[in-house]
Amino acid sequence: MPEPKKPGAKGEKVEAPPADKPAEELPEDEHVPGEEPQMSQISGLLVAKPQSVTAVKGKNVTFVTKVDSSQMLRKPTMKWLKGKWMDLGSKAGKHLQFKETYDRNTKIYTYEMTIVKVVDGDAGGYRCEVTSKDKCDSCTFDISVEAAEETQQTNILEAFKRSGDAGEDAGELDFSGLLKKRERKQKEEPEIDVDVWEILKNAKPCDYEKIAFEYGITDLRGLLKRLKKMKKVEPKKSDAFLKKLDPAYSVEKGKKIQLSVELADPNAQVKWLRNGQEIKPSAKYIFESVGGIRKLTINKCTLADDAAYECVIGEEKSFTEVFIQEPPVTITKMLDDIHVVVGEKVEFEVEVSDEGANVKWKKDGVELSRDGKYRFKKDGTKHWLIINEATAEDIGTYYVYTSGGESKGELEVEEKELEVLQSIADLTLKAAEQAVFKCEVSDEKVTGKWFKDGVEVIPSDRIKMTHIGRTHKLVIDDVKPEDAGDYTFVPDGYALSISAKLNFLEIKIDYVPRQEPPKIHLDTTGSFVNKNTIIVVAGNKLRFDVDITGEPPPTVCWKKGDTEISEAEGRVRVETRKNLSCFVIEGAERADEGLYHITVTNPAGEDKADVMVKIVDVPDPPENVKCTGVGEDSASVQWDPPKFDGGVPVKGYLIERKKKGSSRWTKLNFDIYESTTYEAKKMIEGVLYEMRVFAVNGIGMSQPSASSKPFMPIAPTSEPTRLTVDDITDGTCALKWLPPERIGAGGIDGYIIEYCVEGASEWVQANETPVEKNSYRVRGLPVGEKMLFRVTAVNIAGRSPPAVMAQAVTIREIVERPKIRLPRQLRTKYIKRVGEKVNLVIPFQGKPRPVVTWLKDGAPLDTGLVNIRTSDMDTILFIRQVAREHSGQYTLSVQIENMEDKVNLEIQIVDKPGPPIAVTVTDVWGFNAALEWKPPKDNGNCEITGYTIQKADLKTKEWFTVLEHNRRPSCTVSDLVMGNEYTFRVFSENICGMSDDAGISKNTAAIAKTGIQQNLQPYKEKDMCSSPKFITPLVDRSVIAGYSTAISCAVRGHPKPKIIWMKNKMIIGEDPKYLMQNNQGVLTLNIRKPSLFDGGKYTCKAINDLGEDEVECKLEVRVVKEKEEVKK
Repeated sequence: MPEPKKPGAKGEKVEAPPADKPAEELPEDEHVPGEEPQMSQISGLLVAKPQSVTAVKGKNVTFVTKVDSSQMLRKPTMKWLKGKWMDLGSKAGKHLQFKETYDRNTKIYTYEMTIVKVVDGDAGGYRCEVTSKDKCDSCTFDISVEAAEETQQTNILEAFKRSGDAGEDAGELDFSGLLKKRERKQKEEPEIDVDVWEILKNAKPCDYEKIAFEYGITDLRGLLKRLKKMKKVEPKKSDAFLKKLDPAYSVEKGKKIQLSVELADPNAQVKWLRNGQEIKPSAKYIFESVGGIRKLTINKCTLADDAAYECVIGEEKSFTEVFIQEPPVTITKMLDDIHVVVGEKVEFEVEVSDEGANVKWKKDGVELSRDGKYRFKKDGTKHWLIINEATAEDIGTYYVYTSGGESKGELEVEEKELEVLQSIADLTLKAAEQAVFKCEVSDEKVTGKWFKDGVEVIPSDRIKMTHIGRTHKLVIDDVKPEDAGDYTFVPDGYALSISAKLNFLEIKIDYVPRQEPPKIHLDTTGSFVNKNTIIVVAGNKLRFDVDITGEPPPTVCWKKGDTEISEAEGRVRVETRKNLSCFVIEGAERADEGLYHITVTNPAGEDKADVMVKIVDVPDPPENVKCTGVGEDSASVQWDPPKFDGGVPVKGYLIERKKKGSSRWTKLNFDIYESTTYEAKKMIEGVLYEMRVFAVNGIGMSQPSASSKPFMPIAPTSEPTRLTVDDITDGTCALKWLPPERIGAGGIDGYIIEYCVEGASEWVQANETPVEKNSYRVRGLPVGEKMLFRVTAVNIAGRSPPAVMAQAVTIREIVERPKIRLPRQLRTKYIKRVGEKVNLVIPFQGKPRPVVTWLKDGAPLDTGLVNIRTSDMDTILFIRQVAREHSGQYTLSVQIENMEDKVNLEIQIVDKPGPPIAVTVTDVWGFNAALEWKPPKDNGNCEITGYTIQKADLKTKEWFTVLEHNRRPSCTVSDLVMGNEYTFRVFSENICGMSDDAGISKNTAAIAKTGIQQNLQPYKEKDMCSSPKFITPLVDRSVIAGYSTAISCAVRGHPKPKIIWMKNKMIIGEDPKYLMQNNQGVLTLNIRKPSLFDGGKYTCKAINDLGEDEVECKLEVRVVKEKEEVKK
């Protein structure tokens, strides 16, 4: 067994040694099934073939093949194929790149295919195929993909180990970590001389591929051809067939194919069979018979037509097989990025180009299979990947692959936020009453703990805690003074707390009245950040209790500025109890911020205090989000900080993106990002994206900013190709080039042209704005200097690498002899009719620009009658409406210094001729008359081609043509009617047509009566008028709602009757739902997508002056109930 092939260098070009000799001499008189018989395999056409390689995932790999064109008449055609039929030429782009070069000295074409960043889907069998007229050659090679090796540790000391379990300095150093595993060489066993062909001859066909792989045979086509030659048995000569069917045929899906045989007996009858079943003629199968040739044409081939076919004559048969090539399946609707929370359902949707196509789903490079977590679904061309309950483990990139494309989408799974559906209310209770704190959250499974003043509440006989569904309760029986305080519910696993206060109302009876000055006791603990300032989060409730003492009980007054706050119900209010004043703000707003004054008074005195309330909120959204730059798969975004930070410094930002047209936003960062610029990666080139930003402070997250303008990640193009000099003059140079080979999704906005003096390093830009054309003339160049030029393509991603000329160009005028390139149609007489337009474009050449001169009949041309426009390359003679005086000989002269070239143009303007003159009846005999005339005075500036003669009876004065295109100025008119007297007229003709006027004969020809005269009865016309009558009635119909239908009938009558359509005896007007047609009396009413309301009785009425008739029918509209979807 031969040694296995070593893989080529990873990321480098793979080229085989020249294939000077074929590996196996294959028989030339056989052809492979599916190929054209006239195409011969020339193994020496490819002088270098690509080899199979093992590529590293993420690296680049290049394949090179060379073709010798020394014996070719035209350029060969190269195809790179994957598998059997997939043409990689249509996949050229970012991932697949192709290059072609030509060496004029050796006449060798070099073709390169580069796979950029190899992925797992690139593994498989490939083939390069070169064709040139009747020659072809091909070579197969394989690509296998392996994972990238882990990078070696940068700190080599980490590889050392110390023996023992003591400290860092104890034990001995162990260097085994630095040793590399060495492959042991095995002794080569002596090879046994094995005849592979004898093994193949005795093997089954299903084992051919296994044996070929075992013995290193890669040319399976050649193997089959040689085996067929070895097993060939002299076939029995057919008596019925002169030419049989080919062994096999191949056709693309949707195309047509033709099977042809030639018979010895042209009158013989044939049968066509498909898989043993006889084929009947139809629109799909067409039989043709031309002499002894019989043809079977199969239209619009499908996969069902992939079968064995036979042509049968008597007992003789001719067999063949038809193979249907299925085109690669492409993706028409790409995957979208999805952002969900834990527990939600995820559906990735993709749409492909063909129904019934198979797709492969992968996650981070690992293929997904149908199990309890993943489900696959398809409907026509749509395919879905479904994850019922998303978890954090499902985060990643999901890929879908078809035979002709791939797409990817990212899944982001975020922890579900807990929502408070019902908060806890503050309570004020008396002794022995029951306190019930109740709250409701969004998740039934969430548990939590209750705290009083920061200490966990322990259940007892008097204190009970319950959790039913989403509701959590704390019940305190027999309330006591020590139960007063702040109660908080904290859900487990969430940074969230719900608080309320329990106030104990103690009733005291004072028996001895006394007087005491009022006093305000402010509690500066809790929410106070300093002595008299309290901070409240916007939207939260503020309840500020102030203890007040004094006898008799003082009067309390709260003010903000000069505005007094009343004790009435409202969002901002004051609640007063004994020895206590409560200041309440429900749902704090920014406007509530400010300094508040409290004043208490009684007969014994007065006291005052100030409280500063500061409202903090989430910040405003960031502003001016815009894209500042794009790359191949990335984009840079910049924004301005929010105008209002909410009263708390902004900690950072969260960024989201989405594809334009999609409604799903994807988070790009989960940790707060502090800068105002961000670079987003893992984007798809050529897809439009939008960005938005959230600001985050200590209170929370702002509303999203306005979306940025759509932008597209794109890469610059490759350099322009074939930059050449088109023309040089004193001070100018004209350049031309071809577009870049790789353009990408960003297209080309234009080109920048630069130049510099040879030997200098400073490049000067020739054009201020990019030019769109592939040519440009650089002006203002120094005469006599050697200049270098380069051209750069520009798009939204920036400039491409420049295309530079290999040699410098000397700026000097080239003198070229003037020469007129007269068009072929102007080398003979140019004829036009009066009133037509003349536009003659005559190109010329010569450098510098020649002097152009026009003459007519030797005299200078009158520019008032003829327009002349001259450019650097041609001159135009233009006449809007020609007249007879424009006829003549025109001379065009182009001159450069003492060199000159001239041409003459003959222009003839023609018109219709005048009438013939002196038309005379020279003789009359029997039923004949002889005429003569003279040619017209005006022949229309061209030859008279003939005459047209007409006669008229003096009784009716109606003219009838008796002769046309008569070339002589005389004629004889025969078959004249006895007893009538005739006059004649003659028209002259030329290439413009007949003359407008005719020459009328000066005398007449009278035909004398002879014999018996017959009196004929006058012709009586038949009256064809009739009243309308329907010859085909309307027919009752039952149709399905939503499917367009039509009802028809036929009517006759003269004059043509007026048609009226009615529904339920109501005339149908110009309703766009109905289309009424009348074709030769066949009447049709088309009803577009009928509904239940369109059912009823339809009537068609026909009316004319002689009467009317009508027919009617009943239309029933049925609704078909849709099948209920099966519950998932």
